[in-house]
Amino acid sequence: MDVIDLRSDTVTLPTEAMRDAMRDAVVGDDVYGEDPTVQALQQRLGRELGFEAAIFVPSGTQSNLLALLAHCERGDEYLVGMEAHTYKWEGGGAAVLGSIQPQPIVQLEDGRLPLDKVAAAVKPIDPHFARTRLLVLENTWNGRSLPLDYLESAHDVARAHGLSLHLDGARLFNAAVDRGVEARQICRYFDSVSVCLSKGLGAPVGSVLLGSRVLIEKARRWRKVTGGGWRQAGMLAAAGIHALDQHVHRLADDHARAARLAEGLSGLPGLGEVSQHTNMVFAQLPLERQRALATHLAAAGVRIGVGYLPSLRLVTHLGIDDAAIERTIDAFQAFFLAAPAAVPAQRAGLG
Repeated sequence: MDVIDLRSDTVTLPTEAMRDAMRDAVVGDDVYGEDPTVQALQQRLGRELGFEAAIFVPSGTQSNLLALLAHCERGDEYLVGMEAHTYKWEGGGAAVLGSIQPQPIVQLEDGRLPLDKVAAAVKPIDPHFARTRLLVLENTWNGRSLPLDYLESAHDVARAHGLSLHLDGARLFNAAVDRGVEARQICRYFDSVSVCLSKGLGAPVGSVLLGSRVLIEKARRWRKVTGGGWRQAGMLAAAGIHALDQHVHRLADDHARAARLAEGLSGLPGLGEVSQHTNMVFAQLPLERQRALATHLAAAGVRIGVGYLPSLRLVTHLGIDDAAIERTIDAFQAFFLAAPAAVPAQRAGLG
């Protein structure tokens, strides 16, 4: 029985066509700047997203870290959402490795940072304070895509206070598909953007950081310092190019399947509020019930993640087809209709 893995869109496997592209890639030493396939990936994304330069790196966490290190100096700070990935889920790298202070701001339910709070958090020019240098947004956040008019307003507030803007765009293309725009229209408001190739796009590894030539040269040095220099990386870059060619427009299928999954789970006795945003479905369930559910689903060939909050996150991706969605719904129904429990009273988010 094929396993249906809904833990994340990071679990995708390369397609046969992607493996062919990787095998056939022309490669060189990327630390020397001699890998033509890496260069092709960087130039392509820079051209398509509207940036002067780009750098291919092993992970989204490193890409965001390099952006922070390139934008900020020791003793600077960045403004960021309290539930944002760069603040909560990346090991505190900016503080640990860059002596950069995060200033978290409580996000709204849709992932936006209240811009009046952003403005109020900017520190005065005074030796008592860290120097506020950067505003970091995330799109999508918990599957939610940020409205374009909000991005424009955030850009205007940042510029009014002398701040640069970085976008954690790990799922940038999901946001673009959701909003019905080209990804470039989202990127135009930012000084740097991190794009992940190994989530919904289905590449096995890698992210790209984009920005000005000056910023990317700083990031290139920090990539080496943090151990991210790699050699014949063109095989991985070829997977990224194939993903951009073949897997962007099909993200709409992931969104539609997530909507069907949410529809099938809604109203099950014992399962709390169900919501869907792009390729993610959230459902409220106490932790002890999550563990029992995970055991039941595993026996049916369905894998879910059990986290730290009374909320399930189910993620659709390249490896999930229509039949997998129906099997998952059937497995959930078998659990909840056989052993109903009290519906949780309080809704909680997932970082």
